[in-house]
Amino acid sequence: MTASPPTALERVFYPPAPEPWTRQALLSPLTLLSWTYSAAVRLRGALYDSALLRAEHVEGLRVVSVGNVNVGGTGKTPAVLHLAELLIREGRKVGILTRGYGRESLEPLTFTGAEPLPEVTQSGDEPLLLARRCPQARLFVGADRVAAARRARDDFGLDTVLLDDGFQHRRLHRDEDLVVVDEAVGLGNGHLLPRGPLREPPTALRRATLLWLRAAPLAPVSPVPIPWLEAVTAPRVRTRYGPTGWWDPSGAEHATSALEGRPVLVLAGLARPGGFLSTVTALGAEVRDAALFPDHHRFTLDELRDVEARARRQGALVVTTEKDAVRLPPGFEAWRVRLGVEVLEGQPHLRRALGLPAETRDL
Repeated sequence: MTASPPTALERVFYPPAPEPWTRQALLSPLTLLSWTYSAAVRLRGALYDSALLRAEHVEGLRVVSVGNVNVGGTGKTPAVLHLAELLIREGRKVGILTRGYGRESLEPLTFTGAEPLPEVTQSGDEPLLLARRCPQARLFVGADRVAAARRARDDFGLDTVLLDDGFQHRRLHRDEDLVVVDEAVGLGNGHLLPRGPLREPPTALRRATLLWLRAAPLAPVSPVPIPWLEAVTAPRVRTRYGPTGWWDPSGAEHATSALEGRPVLVLAGLARPGGFLSTVTALGAEVRDAALFPDHHRFTLDELRDVEARARRQGALVVTTEKDAVRLPPGFEAWRVRLGVEVLEGQPHLRRALGLPAETRDL
């Protein structure tokens, strides 16, 4: 049983060249649907912009939203982890508010990585990844993030929360709106859902108070002008993501060179799996096969048995991402790669947005 790869959707959302009129005509029904979606999004935005709908303040708590205008795959989770770790190093009491996409339960949850963790069906995959990677931060999972913010302040005495995927969640007032933009793909074909990858029109970027630019792995250190961002006056932080190591099925850490020359099967459920495939190849592994699924896909036992059989036939190791690994059952053997964040430019802007002093504390 082989999953249909989602790369066809990637090709529609992020075409490598201008679309010919034949493709535009073929996709015109999706264009009409995107106009309807756009009207609804613009109406909601206008209600907040005119104060007919008001964001709710949680006094005494610094709220930093981390979001984007694209749907999936821009790198919000590594950004949230980097910010949480930075805040904790500076002595802040940090929470992360997240909806917990794909979970079965509707009950609000709170936990840390230092406590027994819920099942992925209760919390979703990203909250578990965040808790494991940053055990000092408290996770709040639930749809009502205003209530979660109040609980963070009142029940746990936190002073800062990160609103994960919060750019469109305008009901909670935020002190900063950090928007993640991947320079490699920009805004894709420029269309809103379902014709393109955008959840809001590009003009929504004017609400951003800080742009978090994710540079391509081999991009030059100096910023490259991006036409569609020229109208955005917010300060910018330019970052680069890169692998920091491999973790084997037992949980042992290995160098990034550990799988050089080794045959691998790539297992991933991502919005844009092409980037992960490129990472694995850049680390020297020989990609023999790939089992690619939609973002946040819940792997079935039949799918995983098929992956194991394909890997055995080719003498390959199964490799996956940290986010996908939390959805794998105990006993499924897969190597996972970890991504880290390097800030290339704009560290003072980042510290200001987080409410930190301009200079790093001596710890």
